[in-house]
Amino acid sequence: MRLLLKFNLIFLVVFVAGLLGAAKVSHDLLQRNAKQEVLDHARLTMEKASAIRSYTNDQIRPLLETQMKYTFLPQTVPAYSATEVLATLSKTFPDYTYKEATLNPTNPRDRAVDWEADIVNRFRTQADQKEFVGERESGTGRALYIARPLRITNGACLTCHSTVEAAPRTLIDKYGSAGGFGWQMNEVIGAQVVSVPMSVPLARADEAFKVFMASLVGIFVAVAAALNVMLYLLVVRPVTKLSTLANRVSLGELDAPPFPASSRDEIGTLSRSLTRMRNSLDQAMKMLEPEAA
Repeated sequence: MRLLLKFNLIFLVVFVAGLLGAAKVSHDLLQRNAKQEVLDHARLTMEKASAIRSYTNDQIRPLLETQMKYTFLPQTVPAYSATEVLATLSKTFPDYTYKEATLNPTNPRDRAVDWEADIVNRFRTQADQKEFVGERESGTGRALYIARPLRITNGACLTCHSTVEAAPRTLIDKYGSAGGFGWQMNEVIGAQVVSVPMSVPLARADEAFKVFMASLVGIFVAVAAALNVMLYLLVVRPVTKLSTLANRVSLGELDAPPFPASSRDEIGTLSRSLTRMRNSLDQAMKMLEPEAA
């Protein structure tokens, strides 16, 4: 087997092993970064919802307390304001959703579906859990969701949600008495759930992975070509010349040209060693000539 072929086979094995390792590491890293990007978007949306809730409760609700005596205004409810604002945002980004999923809601649109109810019940059984992150299949593909518990920590909430008798008449007139009552202090009644699509970040990660792998293969081809040229010029061709001359000398061709020894590398050392061996062989032959005569 020729030297170049051996070298290329070894180089190919090393490259394939390195390529597989690089593919595994880079793919996992890109996928992890994509998920982190999605999670950051989800947390940002969650913080927007929390900011809207605080603004509504601290600044909007006090301004409308007088009107609330005559007509119930859902705009004074933090959950309603956050849901409405982020619903407007979802018209531009339809895959980004926000919901205050509640087991026993006043507004029917807030009623938790099965997978949301499982999250709420998880928060109810694990009181120390402040946040839950998961993935699910949505109508548009994989989505990452982040959930935080909705816990009754403000006694003012029980003014409307303790019993039907204690609730404002304007609230009953608007939503009826079927839901949203019987809440208790420190009870987890629902969860804030933000759902963000993963398809776009994951597609970007896959595209980046393909570009990286194509670049890596291209670099391999370029490096392999350069190494083959260098190996041929610096090793194969000089060794081939030395081998040809050594073969001629071994056959007794006295007119064979001398071994080239201009380089100072290993090839030059080998050439000088062959030259000394040739000189020793010539001297030995000359010493044997009189005896043969």
